[in-house]
Amino acid sequence: MKKALLNQTIDTLDEDLAVKSLAALAQAQRLRAFRALVVAGPEGLTPGVIAEQLGMTPSALSFHLKELSQAGLVSSEARGRHLIYRAEFARMNDLLVYLTEQCCQGEGCVAVPTSSQKKRMPDGLI
Repeated sequence: MKKALLNQTIDTLDEDLAVKSLAALAQAQRLRAFRALVVAGPEGLTPGVIAEQLGMTPSALSFHLKELSQAGLVSSEARGRHLIYRAEFARMNDLLVYLTEQCCQGEGCVAVPTSSQKKRMPDGLI
């Protein structure tokens, strides 16, 4: 299903997936867990290692990993007695593509320095 937005047409399925992904990342502990899995790369991490790195209780981490998994941002694989969690790089890239296409009109997003950042920059670099 498609709907018009500012003279553009977007696929509501893509929009729904983007909203679900962004909502899952819009919590500090989940964002930290996702970041740890991105840094770990394709090898992934066990929940015990993630909990230790982030100083989280196993039950809290389990809740956050479930939310990230339901959003499609992480996956898990049983390896012996352990679960290995991995970041879903394809979904992350799809989200970035969606945001670039829909929010930046397909152009690369340019960071605009805030007023506090401008004060710290040498003259002529803006």
